[in-house]
Amino acid sequence: MDQTTWSFVFVGVTFALYIGIAIWSRAGSTDDFYVAGHDVNPVLNGMATAADWMSAASFLSMAGLIAFLGYGGSVYLMGWTGGYVLLALLLAPFLREFGKFTVPDFVGDRYYSSFARVVAVICALFVSFTYIAGQMKGVGVAFSGFLGIQYEWGIVIGMVIVFFYAVLGGMKGITYTQVAQYCVLIFAYTVPAIFISLIITDNPIPQLGFIGNVKGTDVSMLDKLNQVVSDLGFLEYTSTSKSMFDVFCITAALMFGTAGLPHVIIRFFTVRNPGAARISAGYALVFIALLYTTAPAVGAFARLNFVETVNEATYISDENYEAAATAIIAQGGTPVPQWFKSWEQTGLVGFEDKNNDGLMQIRGPAAPDGLANEVDANNDIFVLANPEIAQLPGWVIGLVVAGGLAAALSTAAGLLMVISSAVSHDLCRRTLFKQMSDTTELRVARVSAAGAVLAAGLLGLFASQLGFVAQVVAFAFGLAAASLFPIIFLGIFWKRMNKEGAIAAMLTGLVSTFGYIYFFKFGGGTPEQWLLGVSPEGIGFVFMWLALGVGIVVALMTPAPSQDIQDLVEDIRVPGNRLDHGIADSGMHPIDNT
Repeated sequence: MDQTTWSFVFVGVTFALYIGIAIWSRAGSTDDFYVAGHDVNPVLNGMATAADWMSAASFLSMAGLIAFLGYGGSVYLMGWTGGYVLLALLLAPFLREFGKFTVPDFVGDRYYSSFARVVAVICALFVSFTYIAGQMKGVGVAFSGFLGIQYEWGIVIGMVIVFFYAVLGGMKGITYTQVAQYCVLIFAYTVPAIFISLIITDNPIPQLGFIGNVKGTDVSMLDKLNQVVSDLGFLEYTSTSKSMFDVFCITAALMFGTAGLPHVIIRFFTVRNPGAARISAGYALVFIALLYTTAPAVGAFARLNFVETVNEATYISDENYEAAATAIIAQGGTPVPQWFKSWEQTGLVGFEDKNNDGLMQIRGPAAPDGLANEVDANNDIFVLANPEIAQLPGWVIGLVVAGGLAAALSTAAGLLMVISSAVSHDLCRRTLFKQMSDTTELRVARVSAAGAVLAAGLLGLFASQLGFVAQVVAFAFGLAAASLFPIIFLGIFWKRMNKEGAIAAMLTGLVSTFGYIYFFKFGGGTPEQWLLGVSPEGIGFVFMWLALGVGIVVALMTPAPSQDIQDLVEDIRVPGNRLDHGIADSGMHPIDNT
């Protein structure tokens, strides 16, 4: 079978599996829809959490960013890895002990305020919609490469698929679907990495091939890559143009943003109790590490293969590619690779012959021959295109397509659950219509999820103006770090934190961070105007401290919480003190557990 057939086989089989799981695990109650009935096995929840966590940004974009930013791209790897550790150890068990399965629900009860709950809903929606914009762009990239169509149409197809298993199955369907998606995406990510590592370094372990020598030489793979890119006028692969302070701020924003992400936090409520939450977090870290330790190798291999197959190749614009390529080879030349022509149809790669010589020159700002760069390639395509660039078998290429779609769709589904629960549970049932029945709430949740799918698709189209998938996602992490992390952290570890301080902290973090990102992405701001030299991707960390400070000052200037609230904060830090088993064992609805 050819590459296209293999892609259809893998994508068709995996999607049939996802939809079948959604139908089998169709939510029949609000408990099923929101928290999968609290009865997911910790190992399975660890796999589902890993799939939820390893989004299109991790699967598609992170290796692409590392490929083209080199050391500078490692901030995403370090920030997301460290952030999950921070979340698992510092916040998740305590939130699980508290017994509220959404961040706005925690805020509303901890800070005894409906207005604080509404502000938290707004923050969660800002974070989730920004995050999902990146995921839907990843869906578009994956489908466009798979079907050879414009990525805008790929987003539309992805919307239809997500609609089925998110709206029907709720968290129960999403959880078991994500278990299957993890198996698909990790296999799809590591298999081509092993093949390519063998081709380039003769080492079957990509992590070791990354730091080893090029096959048949005494030159290390990284030294060769440094030489190749510097000869073309780029910075050495192991260097970065970012300041160390900006690198630190981006890494920290991703870390603390992770600890405030609603769609990750909610996963710890699908297990039976806080102890199971800790166990599932440990398994999730192991499952995540399998991909994250492979990503630097994938990025480096992709950059080397891309330059060696495209640079100085002769471009072919004729429809009869085979005949033209054969003629160029007969004349001693190198034709444009077939993979480039295939991806060119998507609009994600392109060539502009600036010097009219017919050759495709890849050049950096410091190119020694003075030639301008003529090849434009979107970083988000390289994990999907890497097997084609390395001329791997068609079944490997089809597997990677299925894995990329699994990564993007798994996180998109988790984010849709956050959006639907924020609207149906936190805004409607807990704030506006407190007498709403479970049946009505479930119906509102499904309608909210359906509306969120449509909005997510539109945002995915809009995301192309913001940057690459990982950069768009980084904005969401910055918003979460500045608006949600301070009030979650202080709500757990400081009894004196009150509703006035929480509201002030959330609004300060959200408005300042969103305003900064908007100004520098759409308002004409330039890097020279960055505050303290910090980019929009890292500014959430700076404004997080501002939000913390404002929250603490306002809390100290206003009345302290009641003694009951202060005792509650003490209780959640002592395992077993809360009536958590009332949720897990008695069938009590989470919103009634106070």
